Amino acid sequence: MNEAIKTTKEPARKNKVESYDISRSDETLHLATDLAKFIKDNKLSTTVQGKEFVNVEGWQYAGSRLGIVPIVDHVINVSTETELKYQAKVTLFDLRSGHTVGAGFAVCSNKENGKKFYQEFAIMSMAQTRAIGKAYRNILAWIIRAAGYEPTPAEEMDYAGNTTEVKPALVVAPEAAPVTVAAEAPAPMKAVPAEAAPVETPAVTYATASQKEEIIRLLNHPVITRQEKTKMLLNINRLDEERATQAIAKLRKAIDDRENGESAAA
Repeated sequence: MNEAIKTTKEPARKNKVESYDISRSDETLHLATDLAKFIKDNKLSTTVQGKEFVNVEGWQYAGSRLGIVPIVDHVINVSTETELKYQAKVTLFDLRSGHTVGAGFAVCSNKENGKKFYQEFAIMSMAQTRAIGKAYRNILAWIIRAAGYEPTPAEEMDYAGNTTEVKPALVVAPEAAPVTVAAEAPAPMKAVPAEAAPVETPAVTYATASQKEEIIRLLNHPVITRQEKTKMLLNINRLDEERATQAIAKLRKAIDDRENGESAAA
């Protein structure tokens, strides 16, 4: 008879939880890399105006990897007749050294944007949450920055300005379809009469120098008026020989007539 083979189960090995020492910069830089991955994988950040802010759970994870835990010291009701308001204080306790290594204060009020209708317990709870994030921020801000995030807890941000401005859509008028212009039919060709051969005009023979001298001599006669003299002198260079001859004859006749008339009057 075969004996039953007894197998002893080995105890399951627990994964070693890696811990970092905040006093050693090389270890905290490794923590920043691990923290960036953890926040991204678990979506523990909030986008405000295009920047990434870590939620309180991300800050708590960073603290726990360093052996630092938060302790709520007190929550005080500081409300008034017109405002619901709480103040909280949180201290950070280092499990290794047994000492307090940081603290943070925070308040929350129903006068804040988006909290007008919050109940009292929610206002008190948010004050504690903010105080936890603030306490961790006071000592671990540089590690969060090294992880690639903004060094302010997301709970401290005002989300009212986290809206994208909606710009009216630009209405573009449709382009007018190009107007097709029908090609004009070519005009019928007209018969063009042949141009007549140019008739040669005889060259103009202007008044000679002797003719001009005679005209000027006659114009200087006392019986010729200034108006007549001016008119003739303006056109003397335009006279051809024939017209110059006619002008001389007219001047002589005018002089004779006027001289004879004066003699008769005398």
